[in-house]
Amino acid sequence: MSFKDLLIQFDDILYTWLLIYLLAGAGIYFTVRSRFVQIRSFREALSCMLEKKEGDGVSSFQALMIATASRVGTGNMAGVATAIITGGPGAAFWMWIMAIFGSASAFVESTLAQIYKVKDGDGFKGGPAYYIERALNARWLGILFAISLIATFAFGFNGLQAFNIVSAFEVYIPEISSTHWPMIIGLILAVVSCYLFFAGDVIGKLSSVLVPVMAGLYIGIGIFVIFTNLTSLPSILKLILTDAFNFRASAGAFTGSCMVLGIKRGLFSNEAGMGSAPNASASAVVSHPAKQGLAQIISVYIDTLLICTTTVFLILLTQSVDSGYSGIPLIQEAVAGVIGPIGVHFVTVIVCLFAFTSIIGNYFYAEANIRFITKNRVVLNCFRILAAIMVFVGAGNDMDVAWSLADITMGLEAVINIVVILLLSRIAFAALEDYEAKKAQGLDPVFHESDIGIHHTDVWN
Repeated sequence: MSFKDLLIQFDDILYTWLLIYLLAGAGIYFTVRSRFVQIRSFREALSCMLEKKEGDGVSSFQALMIATASRVGTGNMAGVATAIITGGPGAAFWMWIMAIFGSASAFVESTLAQIYKVKDGDGFKGGPAYYIERALNARWLGILFAISLIATFAFGFNGLQAFNIVSAFEVYIPEISSTHWPMIIGLILAVVSCYLFFAGDVIGKLSSVLVPVMAGLYIGIGIFVIFTNLTSLPSILKLILTDAFNFRASAGAFTGSCMVLGIKRGLFSNEAGMGSAPNASASAVVSHPAKQGLAQIISVYIDTLLICTTTVFLILLTQSVDSGYSGIPLIQEAVAGVIGPIGVHFVTVIVCLFAFTSIIGNYFYAEANIRFITKNRVVLNCFRILAAIMVFVGAGNDMDVAWSLADITMGLEAVINIVVILLLSRIAFAALEDYEAKKAQGLDPVFHESDIGIHHTDVWN
């Protein structure tokens, strides 16, 4: 068995027999335990997202955009397209389900990240590695998680984002993989990425500008497609719902079914419960941890219910499924069918923006976890160079290897984080109850660790 076949087989086993049940179970439990916080507190979440910060540091909105920059990447386009082509239209339904239940997981992990964040110069840092160390007193497990996140984001995801940028140029350069162009594009990406990795402090500002612009442009195309094909919309929704419960896989096994592919691509897209977004959430300056937990619910909705859904309707309403294309070229074909040849160039620009903001957002997470393991500047600088090299290497990757590596590293990271937040969820829910009680009194909630009976936090004591 080749290395590629081994990767694909392990990928299937990991998701089919473990992560589906773990992710779905945790999301359902958090939803019930929080009394559907992601639905009943939607307006409050919007308010928290737009709240102005006081003092230095990253605002709630900037932290949200860093998280969204990582979430909103080519997975929203290439990943969704691949899932629909391979698993059928029903995969979209399971992505939506993952987003709704997963947003409760996002609330829990981001609230925990805020509670156990630590002071870092003029700002804050934190994430799963930090709440594992402080709440569970298990630094060894925090280091293990940090390593898995670094492998996922700096190497797995960033290599995949670079690969997807290259694939966007396939319509201009047929058989691009057999030319020198992947190396040239990869080198350009690596140089620009390396500059931003060393610049560091511009990541939040850049994300807060680029993410809303790119998402708005892409969603705008989706709205145009929907309104020009309104009569076909009911039949498309019926097709999605009917196919969602057809578990017969294209290859004759459950591992290739629309449910499994929908959950895999949904997790890759929105990252809810995976332990990534908390690294950005911890950096926000807020008066109460639950505020950033609520704000992160919006990030999941933006990612899956808006942007992934845009891709779904673009493909199905334009009947591009049978075009013979897959991944990014399929999206280019779909948009070109609506607005003409310029659609190809439009999608290329959007893909480059999506992928590039993901690369810098992913690096933000990875660096936070390098800093958790060691404060050594030499190690950090070597890592920055290595992360840039991985962007270059990823540009020339094989598609199946690129996706499988990203899926496996993501899955291992998610397993650790979900088990941990299940153990610590009572603290997040206590913070939510404290927040809601103070809001009911007409107060702008301010948090102290003693309010929920915990201690040893760095900021809230």
